[in-house]
Amino acid sequence: MAIVTIGTGSTDGLVVLDRISKRYFNVQALDNVSFSIGRGEVFGYIGPNGAGKTTTIRIMVGLLRDFQGSVTIGGHPITERGGEVQRMLGYLPQEVAFQDWRTVDHALTTFGRLNGLGKEELDRRIPEVLGLMGLSEERHKKIVHLSGGMVQKLGLAQALLHNPPLLVLDEPLSGLDPATRYQVKNIIRELSRGGTTVFFSSHILSDVQDIATRIGILSWGRLGLVGTVDELKAYFGIENDIDVILSKDSGRWKELESIGGVTSIQQTAPNRLLVRLEKDANVDETTHNLIQGLLSVDCRVRSFTPVSPDLEQLYIRYVDGGGAQ
Repeated sequence: MAIVTIGTGSTDGLVVLDRISKRYFNVQALDNVSFSIGRGEVFGYIGPNGAGKTTTIRIMVGLLRDFQGSVTIGGHPITERGGEVQRMLGYLPQEVAFQDWRTVDHALTTFGRLNGLGKEELDRRIPEVLGLMGLSEERHKKIVHLSGGMVQKLGLAQALLHNPPLLVLDEPLSGLDPATRYQVKNIIRELSRGGTTVFFSSHILSDVQDIATRIGILSWGRLGLVGTVDELKAYFGIENDIDVILSKDSGRWKELESIGGVTSIQQTAPNRLLVRLEKDANVDETTHNLIQGLLSVDCRVRSFTPVSPDLEQLYIRYVDGGGAQ
């Protein structure tokens, strides 16, 4: 799929948002937002604070019904009466709120019953989701005695309890220690491989890059771009970079900027160079000529590593360019 400038109103996928707008008094929180999410996708939703991410989520899960446009999940309008849409999604809010006096088992039983699960299904699903979250040993503990990371994982467990095809997660990795973030990211990957669709917002761009199959960038209520990291890179025309570490630096590497395909060579540290290539350069040919050139000017190469821009760099490029137009 090519990079998409949102506004075309995609009509396929498990989730379809078509021209969603929401206004709070004199503030336009969302402005004509359209995108779709296919089955089994992990869709990362990024943007600065106040961009409209949580408003989008509250509309998707049915907590906000006063909006313009349409949202369908599995072909059902989100405004449809009855529980069909709600049974299709699991929701983890940004701030998980459990009553501290409940045990883990009691809390999950209550949420499960609210989602229409009977005793037999609860007896099967509660051990399954706790095992998936690594919380089996905490089943009979009171929530007040759980760490913040455990409470966050319990929130994800309740969202999964009724085995929905769609998970909507608002900042699911926020506030977690590195080990717990790693665990939760692996859980999301595993769920996606099993066919679960995941929509999540996050301000931790490295985590979004790790697990999202597609990314949407929201700015001032408008969704400007949707695509994979590679598609975003191609859209911005970001040049290829090469990180070169020298075991011997004669200082004559400046002579090599005339090599075809090379736009500049910068020294980033002693014995370390950053070589920028033209975006349309023949990387193999340019790399070969560069190595030969370094040897010819009495430099010795210890390592030669292509460098790809990360999501944070792409996001900065988007913001610097003025965001959605």
